[in-house]
Amino acid sequence: MIKAQVKVLQESAPTYDIHPPASHNGYHPAAQSSELYPNLHEFMGLELTPELQKQLQQMSSNNMAVVQAQPMTVAVPSASSASPYGLIAPLSGQSAGLARAQVTHGIREVVLCKGADNKIGLRCQAISKGIFVSLVQSGSPAALVGLRFGDQILQINGTSVAGWSMDKIHDAFKKADVNNIRVAVRDRPFERTITLHKDSFGHVGFAFKNGAIVSLVKDSSAARNGLLTDHNLLEVNGQNVVGLKDKEVTRIIDGAGSCITVTVMPTFLYEHMIKNMSSSLLKKSMDHSIPDL
Repeated sequence: MIKAQVKVLQESAPTYDIHPPASHNGYHPAAQSSELYPNLHEFMGLELTPELQKQLQQMSSNNMAVVQAQPMTVAVPSASSASPYGLIAPLSGQSAGLARAQVTHGIREVVLCKGADNKIGLRCQAISKGIFVSLVQSGSPAALVGLRFGDQILQINGTSVAGWSMDKIHDAFKKADVNNIRVAVRDRPFERTITLHKDSFGHVGFAFKNGAIVSLVKDSSAARNGLLTDHNLLEVNGQNVVGLKDKEVTRIIDGAGSCITVTVMPTFLYEHMIKNMSSSLLKKSMDHSIPDL
């Protein structure tokens, strides 16, 4: 029976509230106070009469439902709005998709053992003197401890692997004992996540081909939230989609609810990560399961 355990070595990197930028199209950050305006009588030397201040406050209460922002919240279009700009309401950042997709860039230690085939189910690639996970086999010990595509391996049993080649890292895992293989890992340093919101047609505003983002729709959620072309989709709500056909990825996005979080990586890095691996290997062997929370 495969046993595995994970021990946190250090705290995750700080997380931040994610808000689409304020714009004339109506995406405004959730307010931190109960007023839309600051103290205007002190702002840029303006002196406003009490009557005018009262009118401004009334305009604020009529046109915006102000909500106290909570940690890790994202802004989404409100279901109904009296304003032509489509004001917003917060959605809890504790949603399952956002939690599964979180990229911390923090360091952790995992303890591996080999399976019945005497393997841990992992392939790596060397990039810029670092070693990165390029394939995690479904159901393998590597998958069970939560290793993911793009994780950086820092140490094996206390030995730094910086500057190692791909062959040397694979050989080290092959020669390691069956049990108690201790691996220090940095969480996906080349990757970032972006939370998007579907419009009334169920679209988030980007097109992709062979997993690569090729175009953005003007003023869409993808454009407003900073998604970029020349990046590859790696995960949707934390579920790995590397190696899947475009229609399969589309099906996952369509079934993921009105709010999705995508994980992306620059295409030139992605192509280097998967070079010398066939598409059938990525599709059939890669762990595409939905991560546990």
